[in-house]
Amino acid sequence: MKLHHFCIKFFLIISIIFLNVLEVLANETIDEKVKNLTLELRCMTCQNQSVYDSDAEFSNDIKKIVRDKFSEGKTEKEIKQFLADRYGEYILFKPLLNYKNWFLWAFPFVLLVLSVFFFMNKMRKR
Repeated sequence: MKLHHFCIKFFLIISIIFLNVLEVLANETIDEKVKNLTLELRCMTCQNQSVYDSDAEFSNDIKKIVRDKFSEGKTEKEIKQFLADRYGEYILFKPLLNYKNWFLWAFPFVLLVLSVFFFMNKMRKR
């Protein structure tokens, strides 16, 4: 009988410890996700400083929003899209690839092709 009570108490204690460890690990992964995402976001009140590095009130609000969105189960892409819709794409250090800014992404390649064409044309004339 005493052994039975001991086993039950031992199992309960181990279960509580296991659940607490899982909760701590879940919080660490959310903290890591928040850190990684906020390093990619620009603080709107600081000069080209990331949200993670800034201590401005705006940055603290963004960190809280990002943490809440991750807790809701949103993905990083969904959170970036939400923030870009709310604050504009300026908040992102790396702009999204969409129809609004396709020229921004394509311009280096266009410039490269034009340069090669110009160079080849000059070489052919010689």
